Amino acid sequence: MNTIALDLHSVIDLTDEQFFMLCQHNRDLKFERTAKGKIVIMPPTAWGTGNRNIKLSTRLEIWAECDNTGIAFDSSTGFILPNRAIRSPDAAWVRQERIEAINPDPDKFLPIAPDFVVELMSASDMLEDVQAKMREYIENGVRLGWLLEPKQQYVEIYRQEREVEVLSSPTTLSGEDILPGFVLDLQGIL
Repeated sequence: MNTIALDLHSVIDLTDEQFFMLCQHNRDLKFERTAKGKIVIMPPTAWGTGNRNIKLSTRLEIWAECDNTGIAFDSSTGFILPNRAIRSPDAAWVRQERIEAINPDPDKFLPIAPDFVVELMSASDMLEDVQAKMREYIENGVRLGWLLEPKQQYVEIYRQEREVEVLSSPTTLSGEDILPGFVLDLQGIL
């Protein structure tokens, strides 16, 4: 099953609250909203991708709990980006002080771009679409992003004001100065 995009813009411009309610009333579906207001419906992942994603999220969460400077999020979390897109990266992390500064409602989407995001390619993903999403994250304030491509065994690293770096078959990835001390072991993920 492929991703479905609905262009409702000519009929209705959903507010953030209306989009949130759409998601709440359709919990069996995973939605994102593009900056232009398109509603993107994503299929569930296959078991192999689901297993890789839980390993990724767990490793990030274990580090975040020990580091205690920010909060890790899984693929179910919605982030409202400055361009009005609402995205759900496969894994994300936000500095605690940024969250505290805006004091958001924990029962709503987080109205902030993460500091760090990861997108893990699955069979239903189109590479060009995920690369565009990674660029969108960076343009909206994400400081470090990783696009993991398990089938082809490579990683694309996205950073502010730098060219995309491509690594072939890495065994680990560094969180650099964004997530100091975080080293992701890619065994079982890539």
